[in-house]
Amino acid sequence: MTMSKVPDTSLDGDDRLYVAPLAGELVSVGATELFVRTAGDPAEIAEQTPTIFLHGLGGSSTNWTELMYLLSGQTYGIAPDLPGFGQSPPPHGDDYKLASHAAIVAELIQDLFGTRRVHVFGNSMGGATAVQLAGRYPDLIKSLTLISPALPDLVPRGSSIHLPITAIPGVGERLLRRLARRDPEWRVNASMEICYSDMTRIDPRRMVDQVAEAKERDKLEHTSDAMLLSLRGIMESYFDRSHERPWKLAKSIKAPTLLIYGRDDKLVNPKMALRASKRFPNARVMVVPDSGHVTQMEHPRLVARAWSELIADRT
Repeated sequence: MTMSKVPDTSLDGDDRLYVAPLAGELVSVGATELFVRTAGDPAEIAEQTPTIFLHGLGGSSTNWTELMYLLSGQTYGIAPDLPGFGQSPPPHGDDYKLASHAAIVAELIQDLFGTRRVHVFGNSMGGATAVQLAGRYPDLIKSLTLISPALPDLVPRGSSIHLPITAIPGVGERLLRRLARRDPEWRVNASMEICYSDMTRIDPRRMVDQVAEAKERDKLEHTSDAMLLSLRGIMESYFDRSHERPWKLAKSIKAPTLLIYGRDDKLVNPKMALRASKRFPNARVMVVPDSGHVTQMEHPRLVARAWSELIADRT
């Protein structure tokens, strides 16, 4: 494990970067469908290792737009909307367990690339899913980059202290119904306030895109279930005591791993970086100043540089 020196982000100038949402399509994966966005040149797949990007709770593939754009010259990027999120339909049997998400992503990788190894990014719930993926399907993984992964922590932080309460049957349903009565603009702004360290880094066009996406999600019957059942799936992983529990899987992951935490994260305690550094055997760790829960959105250029350095040094 190595601790990476993090550049002073104030020296990077204006961190705002806006790229319009990438094109995508529904693809069949076994018995289900995933909406998948891509970036990069498909003709270069034979020469470049592909990369999978997994979003967090309440997010979608658009959470990776700017980073995928920045990396499109180095890798062919694939960002699925996880089952029930974005434009992907809900999973069969309302199965929102992290291991089930990982199984579907593994099948997607195999359908697209056969036995080739891929780079994987995961943020928050997507980070926890990526750990399940790398731990259960190690032969598919070339490298792993986890941004504020939702791994078990005994001490909830700030806004995250309400998440276990929301997972309680009955309570969560009432809270989500109350939230649904708020207009999309209010909900998007509240979500950004929680996830960002500095709201001024958000391009106004990104806010417009997010509100439009929220309005489309409001039309779907499964939107609240996806949030609530996924949250319960995360909480279930926190209490898993099997040999495939998250921290146990982390110790088994041999692929080069980059762990990125935001110093101002309101959901995942950046002190978790120390614990994570001791569990992932081949990891380097960054704690980014002036960053919240979605460093790939708040500082996409910094994340792109850190990943490029990992790939150059370790793969």
